[in-house]
Amino acid sequence: MVELQNIYKWYQVGGNRTFILKDINLNVKEGEFISIMGPSGSGKSTLLNIIGMLDQPNEGSYQFLGNDVFKLKEKQRTELYKRFIGFVFQSYHLIDELTVYENIETPLLYQDVRSSDRKAIVADMLDRFNIVGKKDLFPNQLSGGQQQLVGIVRALIAKPKLILADEPTGNLNSTQGEEIMEIFKQLNKEGVTIIQVTHSEKNAAYGHRIIELMDGLIKH
Repeated sequence: MVELQNIYKWYQVGGNRTFILKDINLNVKEGEFISIMGPSGSGKSTLLNIIGMLDQPNEGSYQFLGNDVFKLKEKQRTELYKRFIGFVFQSYHLIDELTVYENIETPLLYQDVRSSDRKAIVADMLDRFNIVGKKDLFPNQLSGGQQQLVGIVRALIAKPKLILADEPTGNLNSTQGEEIMEIFKQLNKEGVTIIQVTHSEKNAAYGHRIIELMDGLIKH
């Protein structure tokens, strides 16, 4: 599903290159649950952003579902990640001015889903995650755990094949964090591929395998 080959990412400072990622090779099969670990500054979020097509490396190639990502036009890349990739961020990234319902509905608007279908899909998701009672609230009226749950529902609404989660429980207490990880576990059972970046050994253990990054390199 995801095939990264010889990925390098650096910043040029004067005559020197400062490397963030060095010679990253990574294959992720459909249905896997991968945890990426490593100290701060090891390149974890950059790697996730490259996989999610939000960032590009200086060198290397990336195949996603058989597409050569870096050879695609920007519009094609955007369509690819909107169709197949859902992002869950540590800081929720909800839109403050929109209600829970409207936040969750947003990805469907990008996909030109008909209004009646949108209503049905959103209602179904609100029901599945027991947040029907919260649909008219704004993000600032929710707890951290509830905001993260809404973030996950929004990421799932377009039925992505791949979920990328960057420290998804970073701002939550341990009970809320565990609930979120159990949701990921269930989604993975249903066939969704998950790649998470985490500092937590406990959360990392939910993955089928752990990839350790150190100074931009994968430790073997």
